[in-house]
Formats: sequence, C-alpha cells, structure tokens
Amino acid sequence: MSGFLITLEGIDSCGKTTQAHLLEARLESEAVPHLLLREPGGTAVGEKIRHLLLQKEHPLTDNTEILLYAAARAELVVTVIRPALKKGLVVVCDRYLDSTVAYQGYGSGGDGAWIRALNERVTGGLRPQLTFLFDLSVEEAFRRRGGGGDRIEERDLSYHRRVRRGYLAIAGEEPARFNVIDATAPAEKQHEAVWSKVEAALQGRCSGEL
Repeated sequence: MSGFLITLEGIDSCGKTTQAHLLEARLESEAVPHLLLREPGGTAVGEKIRHLLLQKEHPLTDNTEILLYAAARAELVVTVIRPALKKGLVVVCDRYLDSTVAYQGYGSGGDGAWIRALNERVTGGLRPQLTFLFDLSVEEAFRRRGGGGDRIEERDLSYHRRVRRGYLAIAGEEPARFNVIDATAPAEKQHEAVWSKVEAALQGRCSGEL
C-alpha cells in the first residue's frame, strides 16, 4: 500500500503545530503507520538551516531566504519523505511548499513563478494529497503570541496580512487539495474536522482510490 502526504499550513500562531500533534496521536491510536515532520527541519541539515533562517543576528536577502527554504526541503524530500511514502507511511508535515509561496512570495513580494518552479524542482513534483489551512486573523495570531518571536514572526502586521491573503489565494486555486479550517474554533473541533478528511483519505487508500 502506498503512503500519502498530508500538510498543515497557516500563519504563525494559528495552532497548526498543535493540530499536527493531535493528528499524530490519532494516527497512533488508530494504529496507522505514520511519520510527523516539520519544515524547515526534519533532517540534521534541515535543522541547521532552520536555525539560520529564524535567527535574528544576521540579516538575509529575500532570495537567500527562498533558497535556504528550498535547500532544507530538497534534503527532507529525498532523504525522509520519499522513503517513508515508499514504505506506505502516512507522512504529516508541519509546513511544506505552500509556506514558501505564501511567506516569501505573497509576504515578501518574491517572484511567485520562480518560487513555484523551484519547489517543483527540489521536490521532484511531490505534492500533498491533503492540505489543511488553519485560517486565523493576524490580530488574533499576534494576541496569542503575546509579543516577541523569531525573525519572521517579528515582521509587521502588513507582512503577515499579505501572507494570510496569499494562503487563501493558494487554497482557492486548489480546492480539491485544500481544506480551510476555522482556527478560532476549539482545538478538538478543529481536530475532528481534520480527522474526518484524513479518515476518508485512509479509507480511499485502502479501497485503491488514492
């Protein structure tokens, strides 16, 4: 049985990491072979790149930022995600290619066509079967965070508003893949909405529809 890839997306402090762990626990309880990953990261090289991307000591140019995310993604896909999918695992990834389009494309004004082409190249065309976008207002996200944050989290409200609009635009382009979740709902309600889609995907995989 082939594995499949599920990704979780959204602006910072939207609660997607909490949802990733809730999904991991549900898959564990249902005895579904799985793997939970995060981007950037998931490999020794990727974690070092993550530290460089999120640190505040050294500024990075926009293109450097894009290329570093792509490098971490290339390493993760080749060394971890593809082998896991080949083994039939359900791979859950906290951020993936849509993050770069939203943050470095819509947020920073990067060349969207180049970012998408780069994503295609470094992933070898590997796209998620399911993506969950946890949608939350920027103001509520900032309230939850309570100030501070990493280099990207500390960018101004207008930047994060562009990122949110970008995510919604991406979701609108691919409604069959994206599931937009109201991130103001109670965490358990969000999880049940996620699980209903994942469970259907699991059943479809078993019946050969995926």
